[in-house]
Amino acid sequence: MKRSNPWLMVLFWVIISFLTLFPIYWLFVISVKPAVDLFSTPDIWLTKVYWQNYIDVLNDRTLRGYMMNSLIISSGNAVLCTTLGFLTCYALSRFNLPGKESIFFWTITNRMAPPAVFLLPMYLLLTQVYRVGDFALADTRIGMILVYCTFNLPFAIWTLRPTLDGIPRELDEAAYVDGASPLRVIVEVVFPLARPGLAVTLILTWVFAWNEYLLAATLTNFNARTLTTGLSEYVTTTGTEWGIMAAISVFTLIPALIVFSLVQRHIVTGLTFGAVKG
Repeated sequence: MKRSNPWLMVLFWVIISFLTLFPIYWLFVISVKPAVDLFSTPDIWLTKVYWQNYIDVLNDRTLRGYMMNSLIISSGNAVLCTTLGFLTCYALSRFNLPGKESIFFWTITNRMAPPAVFLLPMYLLLTQVYRVGDFALADTRIGMILVYCTFNLPFAIWTLRPTLDGIPRELDEAAYVDGASPLRVIVEVVFPLARPGLAVTLILTWVFAWNEYLLAATLTNFNARTLTTGLSEYVTTTGTEWGIMAAISVFTLIPALIVFSLVQRHIVTGLTFGAVKG
C-alpha cells in the first residue's frame, strides 16, 4: 500500500487519528458547554466557550484532595511495582531457581483474573487482617498502593523479564572479576542498561493505577478516594452534571499526557528491548 499509493496510506492514518482523537475532542466540547446547551441540538464546533465547569472543579477542595490522592497512590504504586519487578526479573534471569518458569506463570495469572474477583478478599484483608488496634489499611493511601500491586506487579514482571534476559550475563561476570559486589553490579551494570524497559514499566503501571475505578470505588470512602471515583458524586437523583464530569475527565488526562511526553522516547526501545538476542 505504501509503495503503490502513498496518499492512500496518508488517508488511512488520517482516518485512524480522527477516530482516536475525536472522543477526546468531544469530551472537551462537553466540558466547555453550559448544562442548557448540552441537551439542545448537538454542535461539534465550539461557537462559545463556557469555563465555569473548570472553575467549579478547581475551586472544589474535595476534588483537589482526590487529585492529590490519585497522584500519590499512582506514583507510589508505579515506583514500588517497578522496583520489585526489576529485582524479581533479575533473580529470574540470573539465577537457576527451581521452578522459576512456574513462578513466572503463577504471577501472570493474577493479571488474567478480573479485578472483581479480588474485591471481597481485598476488603477483608484491609479491614480485618492488616489491622493493628484501631488502625487498618482500609481507606488509606498505603492500602491502595498495596492493592494495586496485586495487578500491576505481575504486569511489571512480565514487561521487565525480556529486558533483563536481553542483558548478557557476561557483563555481570566481568564486573565480578573486577571485584564488584552484587549490589554494585545491579546498580552500575544492569540498571543503566535496563532503563528503557524500566521507563516503560513505570509509565504503564502509573497509568493503570491512575485510571483504575472499581477497586478505588469499593475500598475507599473519603481519605484515599481518587479522582476517577469522584466522577460518581455528580450522578445524583436530581440529575447528572455532565459538564463538570467532563471537566474532571479532562483533568485526569493531563497528568497522563505529561508523563507520556516525558518518557515517550523510551517506550519503543523498552518494548522491543530483548526481543532479539544476538
